[in-house]
Amino acid sequence: SPAQKLVFNRVNGKRPQVLPQQVLAPEECYTLAHEENVRFVYEAWQQVEQQLDGSRSGETACGPVQYVEKTPNPGLKNFVPIDLEEWWAQQFLAKIGNCL
Repeated sequence: SPAQKLVFNRVNGKRPQVLPQQVLAPEECYTLAHEENVRFVYEAWQQVEQQLDGSRSGETACGPVQYVEKTPNPGLKNFVPIDLEEWWAQQFLAKIGNCL
């Protein structure tokens, strides 16, 4: 059987307002210095992760050391770290819900 065709009905028979692309989503301009900084931090972090993985598997004798508290702070006993990706998803869905 043929695939069903999507049909979009206009609200009150009116055409939707068309806005220029620049108004809807202006492009962000990054300077060359910004690009270089991002690249530097990304590459440096990749090296740290590789060295950390190597030191965990015993490949290297020295390298970065992951900090672990020996005596946990009792004030942080019930601390639950935030899942930032989940928080951003909830914010995004809330904005969509407010627009509808």
